[in-house]
Amino acid sequence: MKVSSIFKYIFIIFAIGIIIYAGYRIYKNKDGKVTANIENNAVVEENIIKDIRLSLTNYDTMNPLITNNREIINISTLIFEPLFTLTQDYQLQPCLARECSKTGDNIYVIKTVNNVNWHDGTPFTAKDIQFTIDLLKNGNSVYKYNVAQIESTEVVDATTIKIKLYNNIPFFEYNLIFPIMSSNYYYGEDFFSSTKTPIGTGRYKITNISTNNITLSKNEKWKSTTGIEEIKIENIKINLYSSMGEAYNSFKIGNLDILNTSNPNFYEYIGTIGFNKTDYPGRQFDFLSFNCADTILQDKAVRQAISYAVDKSNIVSSVYSNQNIVAEYPLDYGNFLYTDNNASSGYNAEQAKKVLEDSGWEYSNNRWKKKIDGRNQTLRLKIAVDSSNQARVAVAELIEKQLEEIGIDITVEKVSNSKYNSYIDNKDYQILLTGVYTSYSPDLTYYFAPGNIENYSNEKMFELMNNASIVKDIKQIKEIYNQIFDLYKDEVPFVGLYRNKNTTISTQSLIGTITPNNYTSFYGIEEWYRK
Repeated sequence: MKVSSIFKYIFIIFAIGIIIYAGYRIYKNKDGKVTANIENNAVVEENIIKDIRLSLTNYDTMNPLITNNREIINISTLIFEPLFTLTQDYQLQPCLARECSKTGDNIYVIKTVNNVNWHDGTPFTAKDIQFTIDLLKNGNSVYKYNVAQIESTEVVDATTIKIKLYNNIPFFEYNLIFPIMSSNYYYGEDFFSSTKTPIGTGRYKITNISTNNITLSKNEKWKSTTGIEEIKIENIKINLYSSMGEAYNSFKIGNLDILNTSNPNFYEYIGTIGFNKTDYPGRQFDFLSFNCADTILQDKAVRQAISYAVDKSNIVSSVYSNQNIVAEYPLDYGNFLYTDNNASSGYNAEQAKKVLEDSGWEYSNNRWKKKIDGRNQTLRLKIAVDSSNQARVAVAELIEKQLEEIGIDITVEKVSNSKYNSYIDNKDYQILLTGVYTSYSPDLTYYFAPGNIENYSNEKMFELMNNASIVKDIKQIKEIYNQIFDLYKDEVPFVGLYRNKNTTISTQSLIGTITPNNYTSFYGIEEWYRK
């Protein structure tokens, strides 16, 4: 063999050796990085604190059917489950019910999910639904209204119950959001005087109730009906306080992670930095109701003009120091059937005057006049308000000034509470400054259906309302509700003004998206943790 050939083979072998060594070093480095990443992830996981701390003031009972405490009802959504729950935008979502069908006049058949157990290990059945409905009908629960129209129930089998109503109720399924209680657990005793620690079927169970706090622990056997696979928070400690002042102070010094409040002045207690804040519209909705059967107010141009002339932002600023939220519609608290592009017509005094002029009203001697049914009418109206509600009285007096600025003669009629209620019952007012605690349901019967508070009559609106009550397809419902809103904007049977504001505050060490609404503060809690 030639010497050159020998050197060539030696070079090839040497090169192969270098390549093998280099590959080995790369593999080792990669393996080291993977190992380091695993170790770092382990450190991160170890630094996650898997408990959170909540607060309760004026604690009475953890039983959700008995309590009068709004925050306990909020927390109960973690412990107990209803037939249907609500999404962040107030759409119905099946929970313990997997199907609900209307099978006849005012008759609903509900099929439940399978293989759900109570916290004590016993199975959930349709009998528990019947038991809970009977409790609500006979007791004095905050959920009593939800079952008021239920005439009877019949347990068909372990996973089926039939419910018969006295009358047809649009969107009846929205009434089925009350927590279900165990019939076996309370068998043989008075539910309303029981001292037992309540049990549910939810993701957390009550493991301790003491003088100063309540502990919830993760229910390891909980089965999500909405696709949730894992929950990070292992335990929830609920600290009990005698006042919100104590709770604010506890939050300020770092003993609480999340706190709900309706007090707009909470900054005075906790300062202005070091926490996250989420505001959301409340359910109290105040509005001007027009008697559409009144000689003057049956002219929709007058109603439109008043709508343009009322400066809602000024009302919220002047009377409520910007602690309320401008509102115009019963569903603008976040309901999926109301969207942000449904913009308000807004304050426009000049447009208010133009609307009146285009409708035949003439402005002379500082007043609007028009011949109606052969008689000369001056645009002179009364706003009735409950004299005991000082905030609303202030609002009425401010609206009086705003309407006077465009020449509408307004008198504020401050009446007793009994007179105010009779105005509502008999609908014999001209304009009424009033308000309602809006339902979770998108039902607008109170405002637009026959017999509504405004004496408003419109066959097209009545047809839309009827269609909305029978259509099930979400896309079709949205189309109908867009038509309802458009007709409302044109007809203006009432003028929405403002609604209350609620706030959730959380520490910066609480990781996760906080998206509360009026139903619960705990959307997305499965992703929460502390660090």
